[in-house]
Amino acid sequence: MSPAAVVVGPPGAGKTTVGKAVAALLGVAFEDTDHLIEQRAGKGIPEIFFDEGEPVFRAMEREAIASALTTFEGVLALGGGAILDPGTRDALRGHTVVFLSVELTDAVKRVGLGGGRPLLSINPRATLKFLMEERRPLYASVATHTVHTDARTPGEIAAELAGLLKVAAN
Repeated sequence: MSPAAVVVGPPGAGKTTVGKAVAALLGVAFEDTDHLIEQRAGKGIPEIFFDEGEPVFRAMEREAIASALTTFEGVLALGGGAILDPGTRDALRGHTVVFLSVELTDAVKRVGLGGGRPLLSINPRATLKFLMEERRPLYASVATHTVHTDARTPGEIAAELAGLLKVAAN
């Protein structure tokens, strides 16, 4: 058992929005690892960060991803920082991974400036720029496909991605 696709990318790339749309087009379920973590912890991601710290959150994230990669067959969206973990990057090998690429201007428009995103709580624009630059090579290193999302609607992106996945499945 393996996800139909694993969607990665920075905050504002559209992982959840596009992932849900792709899942609907493919007729499969959608799941977001941040949601799985919140269910298991009984509280939101910001609360986990502030109450227990980022290392505890990242350990929970690593566990949720490892489990989902072997038990979930739909479209799986990972949190933006999940690829920082070398074990997670290794676990993604052999899976169909889609990197939703977005540039800073579009990402800022989509996420706003930090609401509900613990890592963007201080100097959000500069922090987002730093995170995107730091993580871009990691997203690219695990990607089977890269889809550019700038100036595109979620429907356009989802249609392209669903097409890529259907071709790959045949």
